Amino acid sequence: MISHGKDLKVFSGSSNLPLAQAICKELRMPLGNLECGNFSDGECFVSIYESVRGSDVFVIQSTCTPVNDSLMELLVMIDAFKRASAGRITAVIPYFGYARQDRKAKPRDPISAKLVANMLTVAGANRVLTMDLHAAQIQGFFDIPVDNLLGSPLFVDYFKERFGDDTEGTMVVSPDVGSVARARAFAQKLGMNMAIVDKRRQKANSSEVMNIIGEVQGKRVILLDDMVDTAGSLCGAAQALVELGGATQVYACASHGILSGPAIQRIQDSAIKELLFLDTIPARPEHRCDKIKYLSAAPILADAISFIYHEDSVSRLFS
Repeated sequence: MISHGKDLKVFSGSSNLPLAQAICKELRMPLGNLECGNFSDGECFVSIYESVRGSDVFVIQSTCTPVNDSLMELLVMIDAFKRASAGRITAVIPYFGYARQDRKAKPRDPISAKLVANMLTVAGANRVLTMDLHAAQIQGFFDIPVDNLLGSPLFVDYFKERFGDDTEGTMVVSPDVGSVARARAFAQKLGMNMAIVDKRRQKANSSEVMNIIGEVQGKRVILLDDMVDTAGSLCGAAQALVELGGATQVYACASHGILSGPAIQRIQDSAIKELLFLDTIPARPEHRCDKIKYLSAAPILADAISFIYHEDSVSRLFS
């Protein structure tokens, strides 16, 4: 038993139950007994069927589709645990929705990421554990501790096993200028060179590829992004790398596969040979595609939960 004397309990909302079950399997403990449902008018309700008084509670919920329902369910769960006298409540949010609205890009824009941070804090969360925030500065929107895990180590392990030591024939590519820092760290871990796709975004969910910074001629390339929504940017970058840059093969990876609208058809018709996601957002039947493969984020999330519970540093998970 650790110094603060609380027992560890893990619960899950309805948005990503398979991931929560996989995390509990890694932790070798049962998932907490909780029911989430909806009243006839669509309002969500939560019932906790075991005592959490004084417990160190981790509640797992990705705020993915349906985003508003998932977010509201998370808030209601946190409130329920607070009113049940939980000792500490950690909101484990593998995919943090509303993260793309992190600043005022034009007059009269909301900053929805800050609003969500306020809501989680007011609901009663004592800390947040998430993965690959769209904008790292969102951590500063919270007045409670935030651990933002990186999914890149999982992709590094996969591609090292897949391509071995072929660092000369393979390059990492950032799909836009905003992702350069993420791609540079990823390339350093793989020991590869990096290129950048320079694009101009005309409006939300659309972009125009303008130029490729770096020499990808005759190379196998790995595109790295944090999320794929409609897949327009990713598939456009892949096409440019092949047609303009002369790349031989295009692989891609992203932590969060939102896959809305025409995403699946775009990926199927694209130059991408294989696209990797983490299971922070569950794969739905309509998202079946031969090119898409999922890696489990359960081991790294389970380690983080264990470290937080035992009051150890989580920094080792970033290497």
